[in-house]
Amino acid sequence: MVDISELKFDENGLIPAVVVDAISKKVLTLAYMNEESLKISMEKKLTCFWSRSRKELWLKGETSGNYQHIVSITADCDKDALLVEVEKDGPACHLGTDSCFENTVWESDELKDFSYEGLMSLISGRKTEKKEGSYTTYLFEKGLDKILKKVGEESTEVIIAAKDGDKKETVYEIADLAYHVMVLMVEAGISLGDIHRELASRHVIDKKVKQEKMVSSVVK
Repeated sequence: MVDISELKFDENGLIPAVVVDAISKKVLTLAYMNEESLKISMEKKLTCFWSRSRKELWLKGETSGNYQHIVSITADCDKDALLVEVEKDGPACHLGTDSCFENTVWESDELKDFSYEGLMSLISGRKTEKKEGSYTTYLFEKGLDKILKKVGEESTEVIIAAKDGDKKETVYEIADLAYHVMVLMVEAGISLGDIHRELASRHVIDKKVKQEKMVSSVVK
């Protein structure tokens, strides 16, 4: 564990902090902290920065309500920059966008990363801005019953492929199921963050159960 005294603040007493969504790993913003704002961030478990333009501390979300709940703070190898992973309550950018980094300068079509967050965004867009000929839009237009039917059908396909021991087909059917489950999530207003937090809570419970079993075996 790195102590604050080991960090290298610049001549103005600042250190850059790259804020990343803990779930999607998307870069949200680049801000600056001084020693005081870093201590406040750790104490409150909320991001607090130093505004270079206003020359004052600012707790992210204090006026907008878009707080950033800190999951972890990690220093780089030179200890002169910070990576702050957060779960956010709303847009990270003051312009109302999810991230401050929304203006693409260039990207490779071949190497562009796939992300569940990106797929969810695309699916959500097909619900709010219907596109003619889109299968996703078709599902939303047909409604919940149709979506649930497809989830059921794809679940059966996964079972059949897995039972046959066909790995390639099983992977294909699981991908189909995952897509249709994500359509259901959008329809039901469930986010990836909701699932992430639920799974994280089960991980903690699982660890506790294992510990209880270990204690029980020692007692016996």
